[in-house]
Amino acid sequence: MTGAPAVPEGRIVLVRHGKTEWSESGQHTGTTDLPLTEQGEADAATLGERLTGFDFGLVLSSPMQRARRTAEIAGFGSRAEVDDNLVEWDYGAYEGRTTKEIRAELGYDWAVFEHGVVPGTTPGETVEEVAARTSRVLLRAAPVLASRDVLLFGHGHALRILATVFLREQPRGAAKLLLDAGSVSVLEYEREQPAIKLWNSLG
Repeated sequence: MTGAPAVPEGRIVLVRHGKTEWSESGQHTGTTDLPLTEQGEADAATLGERLTGFDFGLVLSSPMQRARRTAEIAGFGSRAEVDDNLVEWDYGAYEGRTTKEIRAELGYDWAVFEHGVVPGTTPGETVEEVAARTSRVLLRAAPVLASRDVLLFGHGHALRILATVFLREQPRGAAKLLLDAGSVSVLEYEREQPAIKLWNSLG
């Protein structure tokens, strides 16, 4: 008989990209490929020091320039592999719009995690579809996590959903996990249980 599978020793480090014009204004930013603001680049420059002490065996980034540029400034540009599954939620017709604007149009207290999106110039995604994408990221990370850490550069909503998938919770529960631009979060295993070690750290 074989023993129980070993508990992964590695940690998953989540980095939300630095500030953009739309992250500051509260506009939903999915497929729009915005650059970092000057403040976003300055915040990203602090990440190198904040990410010391980890042993990264895999570094992945969303293909969007705001995530790739954050990885580059943080000192991981040459190591970061683009993974399309880390891209932000496709907001469909709500791309570029604020929650306040959407609520005014719909006439009720719309929330993306509860009510979802509708098709626009892009088809949009359900929260479950985003969860399925992020689960593929976790599957890719799993072999590395046996003994080393994994670093992910991505986006606010998609990383929040990824965290719920890791925690084996419902993806809509990501509504309760706030994630600021430029933040660092750490997921790990406490014995056999997936857990949050650090969340939304800005310094």
